[in-house]
Amino acid sequence: MKKGRINVKTVICMAIVFAVIIAGAYVLLAAKEKLTHDTFPLKYESEVNAASEKYNVEKALIYAVIKTESNFDPAAKSVAGAMGLMQIMPDTFTWLNSYYVKDDSHKTEDLYDPKINIEYGTQLLSILLEKYGVEDTALCAYNGGVGNVDEWLKDPEYSDDGKTLKAVPFGETDNYRKKVARNKSVYIELYFKDDD
Repeated sequence: MKKGRINVKTVICMAIVFAVIIAGAYVLLAAKEKLTHDTFPLKYESEVNAASEKYNVEKALIYAVIKTESNFDPAAKSVAGAMGLMQIMPDTFTWLNSYYVKDDSHKTEDLYDPKINIEYGTQLLSILLEKYGVEDTALCAYNGGVGNVDEWLKDPEYSDDGKTLKAVPFGETDNYRKKVARNKSVYIELYFKDDD
């Protein structure tokens, strides 16, 4: 073979490698598209947008909580009795209704209505975010209860500063906060990357 001449086998190998790279990129784009529309949907957009604006809670966080809590099933009901998209407990609903909303026209069964559930769930998130000032801690309270989180924050085994949790003693709550954080990061990447 003469120097400077390209071997036909080399050209064919390079073409195959290039084709594999292109095919791989196409598969990744298709997977991202499927992930966008199937696994992490933007359902109930008008309700989420309205609640986000009203209570100043990030849309990505609201979607992440809905995804984690019910996977967008408005009829979801937990063994413990939590209801609807954002899995609100009836006693939490009553508390919110009495002290914040002051609207006795809504009944507990209304938590299966996406608009009402998202309204109350987002308001609860807003209250917890304001109370704790740290999203991770607020999410622990959303799942594990305010009383438990308040106790954990006082305990040096779980918190060094009384605001953030370095450990969470409830495995379910620990997994919950991590799952919501992962889901939120996916929603930001897919839909809200350019939001301020």
